[in-house]
Amino acid sequence: MNDRRPGLDRRAFLRLTALGVGAGAVVTLTGCGTFDSRGPIDTVGTVDFRNRLRIPPLAESTQRDGTTVFNLTAQAGRTAIVAAGETDTWGINGSMLGPTLRARRGETVQINVTNELDEATTSHWHGMHLPAAFDGGSHQTIHPGDTWSPSWTINQPAATLWYHPHPHGQTERHIYRGLGGLFILDDDDESALDLPRDYGVDDIPVIVQDKTFDDQGQLVETSRRDNGMIGNTIVVNGTAGPVLDVTAQRTRLRLLNASTARSYSFGFSDDREFAMIASDGGLLREPTRLTRLLLTPGERAEIIVEMSAGHTTTLRSYPQDLGLSSSRSRSTGATDTLDILLLQAGGSLAPSEAIPSRLATIDPLDESSAVETREFELRNDRINRESMDMNRIDDVVTVDTTEVWEVWNGHRQPHNFHVHDVQFQILSIDGRDPSPELSGWKDTVYLPPDVRLRLIMRFTEYTDPAMPYMYHCHLLWHEDRGMMGQFVVVEPGQEPGPIDSDHDH
Repeated sequence: MNDRRPGLDRRAFLRLTALGVGAGAVVTLTGCGTFDSRGPIDTVGTVDFRNRLRIPPLAESTQRDGTTVFNLTAQAGRTAIVAAGETDTWGINGSMLGPTLRARRGETVQINVTNELDEATTSHWHGMHLPAAFDGGSHQTIHPGDTWSPSWTINQPAATLWYHPHPHGQTERHIYRGLGGLFILDDDDESALDLPRDYGVDDIPVIVQDKTFDDQGQLVETSRRDNGMIGNTIVVNGTAGPVLDVTAQRTRLRLLNASTARSYSFGFSDDREFAMIASDGGLLREPTRLTRLLLTPGERAEIIVEMSAGHTTTLRSYPQDLGLSSSRSRSTGATDTLDILLLQAGGSLAPSEAIPSRLATIDPLDESSAVETREFELRNDRINRESMDMNRIDDVVTVDTTEVWEVWNGHRQPHNFHVHDVQFQILSIDGRDPSPELSGWKDTVYLPPDVRLRLIMRFTEYTDPAMPYMYHCHLLWHEDRGMMGQFVVVEPGQEPGPIDSDHDH
């Protein structure tokens, strides 16, 4: 059945939305099967902004033989999120969420992850280029009481990445309960730019999630309706009703959509412009001015907002429209208007340098050098009609080669696409050049229904014929239900082996 609204064909839809990330454009997410038709939520003017925004601490580290060592512990706890009372939560080195990891290009890190939960989990380094055995996907299980200690050398540009659990079939639930945190990478090129960089002062992590609570303040796992849990309360860094005290003329917000199913069309309550400076994999070539920015689950962006002394504004998510039926839009929160974070500037603000007009050099990958073009259709909780099988290798890639992946959403429902290990560039969207916001390095991208995206990526350094990376929809209920595949990277002429169960810790 065609769920697109009458009078809005695909090309008109693309012109109007430009994938929802251009100035003034908005996007929707919808379910993957059955859906309800609840009314839209509008929290404008109803959020009690009284809680100072919690800033996740920077993770402590030690040095051992030239390696930076971090210690993380997944644990259960109790957290007071809403006024009604405390709730059971999970966290890393605390009761909810985790510290911000920070490392520099060229630095070797070791992360000791101990599981003190009563069930197995994993820790995936989302957006990171690293060996498959240390990726933290579904094969790197950490059983209760065990410690997993991956180690690798950072070799990619400065970026805002994140870490989160990835247990097969349980990822949505583990993230919803509170596991996850930012992983910030630095490099010399980014450090040389005049950008806000005082963490927690003018460089602010903004981890946005939607939750549902009962009358006692207890976190509730709601019905998924085949799409995933859509909450009615927004928390930022685990804070409900959050307030950010702005102390500088320009503030850098590192936005992460850590929700499991909901997308956000970010903007400000006064429709002020902001400058987007980075996407998933790092800095853009130059700042792009926006009033709306779509982030689907798993995506990140860095923006800079300018404020005047004594002024306030509210970070808000606006209604989104991808041309789907009105009932599907309502059921997935696409018609909601949500106040997220109050920014209030003090009576005097520290001066900030103007945003540089040039940010980074991004050399385009050469399509003519691609040795393989692969096609991926997402439909009915499957990719290319196959449900995830932990023991099946779906694709074999040769190291030091470039490939084009053509990806599309084949059934007029919302999906996005995340690839482990690599950052990709978008060659085209239904034959058109990507908008400036999509012109940088990406590891997760939204797939509008019936729109073909051509992605180009290069696979370097790491090979392992027996341990796969993943690709999947990052609407986590879809991933949990099987919308995921696996690929290995091998040496030239090397055959993939049976998947190595020794990596199941």
